[in-house]
Amino acid sequence: MEHAPAFARLIAELEKLPGIGPKTAQRLAYHLLFRPQDEVRALAEAMVQARASVRYCSICFNLTDRDPCPVCRDPGRDARVICVVEQPRDVVAMERTREFRGRYHVLHGVISPMDGIGPEQLRVRELLARLRQDPPVDEVILATNPTVEGEATALYLARLIKPLGIRVTRIARGVPEGGDLEYVDELTLTRALQGRQAL
Repeated sequence: MEHAPAFARLIAELEKLPGIGPKTAQRLAYHLLFRPQDEVRALAEAMVQARASVRYCSICFNLTDRDPCPVCRDPGRDARVICVVEQPRDVVAMERTREFRGRYHVLHGVISPMDGIGPEQLRVRELLARLRQDPPVDEVILATNPTVEGEATALYLARLIKPLGIRVTRIARGVPEGGDLEYVDELTLTRALQGRQAL
């Protein structure tokens, strides 16, 4: 039996989401179909509003609805220490530790020649420009994920940053190999930050 066209379209759209296969998309579609109209409308409005109002911070490239973002605006944050992460969700993970009081820089990916992603596709140029501005930066913490691509990106950045006379550190092991910061618990991330080492 075929689905009604509108229902089939909903399933097809849900399948486009990361990690959602055909069966999960169908389950979600059935769930939404039987929710009260106002709940479904609220979800749709939240998605449209988020898409319309959330953008990149012009300084750190994290997601924000006000530019610059709250972290970049906060005078209590140490502008002399910048933590470089792969994705905006990694900023959220680092903030959960309540350990880091510096600022961030979001690369929006990692160097991955197999996927055709080089430094030009990342926010590397913007990071280097930040490091040449006032106030001077004393330390850059490379908090890319401990994957082959994350390690390669960290080494590439270290080679660019060290000649500027800035201390370059890498978050310590403790974050599992092949894992993503998004899924690491607060204690492990706190220890990784405390145990960071110079590259």
